[in-house]
Amino acid sequence: MRLPRRRFLHLAAGIVALPALPGAAEAQSYPTRTVRVIVPYSPGGPTDVCARLIAQKLSERLGRQFYVEDITGAGGNIGTGQAARAAPDGYTILITVNSYVINPTLYEKVPYDALKDFEAVTQVAIFQSAMFVHPSVPARTVSELVALIKANPNKYSFASPGFGTPSHLLGEQFRVAANVDLVHVPFGGSGAVATAVLSGNPLIGFAALSAAVPFIQDGKLRALSVMSKHRSQAMPELPTIAEAGYPDLDGDAWVGVLVPAGTPKDVSARLHEEIIKILEEPDTKERLAALGLEPIGDSPEQFSAQLKVEMEKWTKIIRAAKIKVE
Repeated sequence: MRLPRRRFLHLAAGIVALPALPGAAEAQSYPTRTVRVIVPYSPGGPTDVCARLIAQKLSERLGRQFYVEDITGAGGNIGTGQAARAAPDGYTILITVNSYVINPTLYEKVPYDALKDFEAVTQVAIFQSAMFVHPSVPARTVSELVALIKANPNKYSFASPGFGTPSHLLGEQFRVAANVDLVHVPFGGSGAVATAVLSGNPLIGFAALSAAVPFIQDGKLRALSVMSKHRSQAMPELPTIAEAGYPDLDGDAWVGVLVPAGTPKDVSARLHEEIIKILEEPDTKERLAALGLEPIGDSPEQFSAQLKVEMEKWTKIIRAAKIKVE
């Protein structure tokens, strides 16, 4: 039976007037209070730099404060564990690096399940690690450094941002590939590594290039290579580790955003949407590029798939190098 036109219009109006779904309404009103952004590393490194940039922009765009809290310790495990135990309501965000998928193999026990306790939002950027030395070290190339270490056994050590960080594992891979005697000294972040090598203790560092760029430019540190297969946009004059004779080493790392599992899908989608817009802004690209960071902004599905692939990759590397932290 055909409905009278007037009744049909009333029905249509009723459909239009139906309230928005709870999830959609929640996403539109989010956030209604301050949002905590956990960075499980010390200030000054690429993770902290990205987090503060994203937090500032989110605060401006969404009208509520997103504040960064650096919770250091245990190679990122302490801060990540706190984020894993947070309420899945969108008011706790984790911004981290590759160590997130490295630590479950490296450590005997970690306070989170990398594939179950969090949901991917997006990969923010990728960055390169670098090998740099104190200016007192006479070596000016990677090959000269290898020769120097071999000529002086038990003398040299290298600093990294901490056990299980990509830079630490690159240092270990380099030690094995070059067959040199190097002792690992962990520090609490890339900024701390740059400061340590500046003081001359130790004399060699493997850390995010972004943390060392100002000191390299001032001549206070000497970079020997980027630990990657392609040159840095920030310092294109630096040779790659492949050009230095070690093509199997590849040290690109990422900074990514995750939320506790169970966070409302619409809230996660809102975060993803806003972060993607932030990464597309010219001043964001400029600020990241100056630090050697390349913006990415992939989908949650792409980032989630990458986490699984990287877990397998780093597990093989860790077992081959026989690295373990109790």
